[in-house]
Amino acid sequence: METKQIEVTCPCCNERLVVDVRTQKVLKHSPEAQISDTGKPVLDEGRWDTASEHVQGRGVRGDDVFDSALEKEKRREKDLDDLFKKANENVARRKQSSEDEEL
Repeated sequence: METKQIEVTCPCCNERLVVDVRTQKVLKHSPEAQISDTGKPVLDEGRWDTASEHVQGRGVRGDDVFDSALEKEKRREKDLDDLFKKANENVARRKQSSEDEEL
């Protein structure tokens, strides 16, 4: 546990809480029934399975985000070339219109 976190026991429900001192937010909590005699949270296989499934679900979405970002990066050079070409056309058009106005 970091020094920026404190561990307290709730006086109402006897849950063990880990609180971030700077943000004043509860980072972890363990119900009294899930705390061992040593005061540490009891590991529950069901919690592990649930967390594992949650992470795997995020991984699929993460892969999609990565793939789309990779495709966007591959198109970036062409997109920048197109923008540069349009900017040059605008400059040439403005230059031509200013020359026409002078005449």
